[in-house]
Amino acid sequence: MLNKPDDSDALASQPAWLQSYIDSPEKQRRLYRRTLITVVISQIFGGAGLAAGVTVGALLAQDMLGTDSFAGVPAALFTLGSAGAALLVGRLTQRSGRRSGLAAGFLAGGIGAMGVVISAVTNNILLLFASLLIYGAGTATNLQARYAGTDLANSTQRATAISIAMVATTFGAVAGPNLVDVMGRFATAIGVPALAGPFILAAAAYIIAGLVLLALLRPDPLVVAKAIANVQKMDESSHSHMNSNILAINKRGIVVGAAVMVLTQIVMVAIMTMTPVHMGHHGHGLSEVGLVISIHVCAMYLPSLVTGILVDKVGRTAMAIASGATLLAAGVVAAVAPVDSMVVLTIALALLGLGWNFGLISGTALIVDATNPSTRAKTQGSVDVLIALAGASGGALSGMVVVHSSYATLSLVGGILSLLLIPVIIWSRNKG
Repeated sequence: MLNKPDDSDALASQPAWLQSYIDSPEKQRRLYRRTLITVVISQIFGGAGLAAGVTVGALLAQDMLGTDSFAGVPAALFTLGSAGAALLVGRLTQRSGRRSGLAAGFLAGGIGAMGVVISAVTNNILLLFASLLIYGAGTATNLQARYAGTDLANSTQRATAISIAMVATTFGAVAGPNLVDVMGRFATAIGVPALAGPFILAAAAYIIAGLVLLALLRPDPLVVAKAIANVQKMDESSHSHMNSNILAINKRGIVVGAAVMVLTQIVMVAIMTMTPVHMGHHGHGLSEVGLVISIHVCAMYLPSLVTGILVDKVGRTAMAIASGATLLAAGVVAAVAPVDSMVVLTIALALLGLGWNFGLISGTALIVDATNPSTRAKTQGSVDVLIALAGASGGALSGMVVVHSSYATLSLVGGILSLLLIPVIIWSRNKG
């Protein structure tokens, strides 16, 4: 009871504009819709920036290093870079709001993409590796932007809000790989190696995404959500036993949500990273690689609206199990695909993207359900660090596995690994 006057004083000292949002559910709803629109615009550009590294990162490293053994290093580096960026963006977001954190991350990703282009021009391997690390900030920010729409969403809207942000990413992420040839010709025309062309697009796209957020994400949804949560916290402060039970459930939700996203990320990155190299070895050109990867990325993001509705209606855990089953199917199809069959490889990569989509949205919803605005961004950033490190591990090991065994082995191992999602879900239910 002694703290209550202090809490009341703090609430009374809120700026007038912020108090107006606390007092008006209608203003909260309008800000929720406006936030989603801003996130959609930024994610269209962010998706285009993301696609460059996915499509030609491994091929650029293969060309500059002259060996396949380290073809998985670019994916490992920009996912490792995204791990560090996820932590920094999460901390900055917790302190200053979504606008500052997300804008800073996208601008850093744009700088990294410019560094990749310079490294290709100068044939500087060390600069390439350093730039890929920084470029990873864009990947981390692209993922963390999915949380922005959930700050003011209720529990029945959260997965749908996540899915709207991810669908927006589709437009840029699908266009990016299909512009590989165009950007390659543009790069050659200005004296830049063709494989660096998509990174020119990435630099422009990430920088525009950052500027959009700086200009339009006002007022900051996380700042408003924190203020609303503080009011609710005062009302709930007397229910200490109930709060301790909720805390235990929330910790379990964070663990399960993180596990779902980590496992799906490892499987997806490992198989996706080596697919362009596998295709290149069997006579497929850049345009064919771009088509397969664009369909894969499309499957990662485009089904999101339906997935979000299913996660909200059917349940988080049911869709997490569906993720494991879909990833297993992707691994098996990729393993048995004839090397000259574009159709079968495309199906495998589409299933891979869809399984990842199920896992990311269900896992993200679990994390949002289990956090409150006072610590949400920091927790989300920490979880995304684990996701990025998982991707880095998958990318780094994928090249080694293929060199010492085969692409089919990599695909089968990935598919089997995805089945670990099922015991994780069973464990979470038994603990309840």
